[in-house]
Amino acid sequence: MSTYVIGDLQGCLASLETLLARLPDPRRLIFVGDIVNRGPQSLATLREVRRRVEAGQAVALLGNHDLHLLAVDAGTRPQHDSDTLQEILDAPDRRQLIDWLRSLPLAHAEGGHLCVHAGVPPQWTVAQALEYGEDVHRRLQRDDYRDFLQRMYGNQPDLWNDALRGDDRLRFIVNALTRLRIVDADGRMHLKFKDSASQAPKGTVPWFDHPDRATRGAPIVFGHWSTRGWCAARTSSALIPAASGAASSARCDSTTAFCSRSTARSRRLLAAVSSPRYPALLPAPELRPARSTPTALRAPREPACGRFW
Repeated sequence: MSTYVIGDLQGCLASLETLLARLPDPRRLIFVGDIVNRGPQSLATLREVRRRVEAGQAVALLGNHDLHLLAVDAGTRPQHDSDTLQEILDAPDRRQLIDWLRSLPLAHAEGGHLCVHAGVPPQWTVAQALEYGEDVHRRLQRDDYRDFLQRMYGNQPDLWNDALRGDDRLRFIVNALTRLRIVDADGRMHLKFKDSASQAPKGTVPWFDHPDRATRGAPIVFGHWSTRGWCAARTSSALIPAASGAASSARCDSTTAFCSRSTARSRRLLAAVSSPRYPALLPAPELRPARSTPTALRAPREPACGRFW
């Protein structure tokens, strides 16, 4: 059975259904966060992902938009003008959906691959990413989880230290796994940056290009960075969010080491969607290891869901 990792759905159920129609059975799915928001079907998307997870057909991770929904539901964060969360808040099964959402992990390892929503700080190993993600997972399971959501937001601390404790430690973990894009030479996260890598401030690099990254050599699949688009580089892979105009999936099974530079086996993007404005964006052919810097197919942010080939 093949396992397919799918990037940010962001409330685009129709795009997901079209994608799944292109993927052969039998299959398992891993959703790398941002199940809801921006797209027009947040409620239906959340219900469908929950159904698949509870049926044992999928694994789902938390992304920053999912955490935003938890905070809005808890009354600790206002909605934004671009949010499409109200139908969830008005749903008769709101409580069950929220409780299920906060039961999701922030990191998942399977078949030699690490899956996260956004990134992994260069100081962390794969084992630490899983351990620290589990710390947040347990905190969200507590009856007083709303207290943590109240203190979860903020950009500090921005540099990992083993001595971090309490909410500061948990806030760093959340920011790393669900918001990270670039770091500086010391591994300090620059969380205000949301543009493409070509516009990154001097002295910073995408987190997966840090030369001393402790996870170098470990295949990592992530989503989140919509302005970067789909890319395969070294031992990491970025998947394009559906709500940015193009969603993507990748196969990770015993015969395919996806985006791993340490193997000569082939890599292949099995299915993708494209924006109506960018019909030639995807799909990609056979992938080969990046020689130096990552290559990317970039798509601008768009509020509407993409459509499939």
